Amino acid sequence: MSPPVVLSHPFTFYGRPHHSLYVNNNGVVSFGVGVPEFTPHPFPLPGHRPFVAPYWADVDTRWGGDVFYRESRDPELLAQLARDLRPAVGPGDPVPQPTWAFVATWYRVAFFGTASKKVNTFQAVLATDDVMAFIMLNYGDIQWTTGISNGGDPHTGLGGIPAQVGFNSGDDTHYYNVLGSRTPAVLHVGRTSNVGVPGRWVFRVDEFTATEGPPPETAWDTQGTPRATDRTPGTTQTTARATEETSEEEPSYICG
Repeated sequence: MSPPVVLSHPFTFYGRPHHSLYVNNNGVVSFGVGVPEFTPHPFPLPGHRPFVAPYWADVDTRWGGDVFYRESRDPELLAQLARDLRPAVGPGDPVPQPTWAFVATWYRVAFFGTASKKVNTFQAVLATDDVMAFIMLNYGDIQWTTGISNGGDPHTGLGGIPAQVGFNSGDDTHYYNVLGSRTPAVLHVGRTSNVGVPGRWVFRVDEFTATEGPPPETAWDTQGTPRATDRTPGTTQTTARATEETSEEEPSYICG
């Protein structure tokens, strides 16, 4: 994991401002304390540990890939974020105008015990305008779900206990498990969304809102098989409105 990253601007996560965070190798951005565990668990978690999990799994960069992170007040990045965050707010809410962002990217990372060239690219973006706070989870090419310590196959990176995706506020009340987490279907997270953009999930996290995307045409069951879905009011649904894969040659968002 990274050393504590002291933030130049506090990030409010369900009523609590955080002035530092950790970027953990295992696909987690955590507040207050690092998360060394490589076995993912469903949310909520005991122990009041707030963190964001774009892809909590047994990442091992010794076998390939890099983890990058940075704060930004770059006007171009913030303008793009303003556009991309807009679907996460209701029609009566102010339009997001972020003034600060933190971007963490896991780029073409391998899994523990790999005997293959399978790699994943994914990202977490934190953004705030001093009133509203958001997390954005972005996915490029996702090729594996599980390291061998969690029962995964060294050649396929599948099986065992697959990755967990979502966030945990640490208050035992506010948390979110993205559909398919800890099942084979998480392999397809790069084709799902709650904002109508495949490979992107956005949540407002200064208060609890579950943002629904357009009615899904297709989702995946827990075995990773395509199926039709019904829309359930009040819950976030996956969408699969496009079949194109994000290029494996570059991250899925602004990661430089």
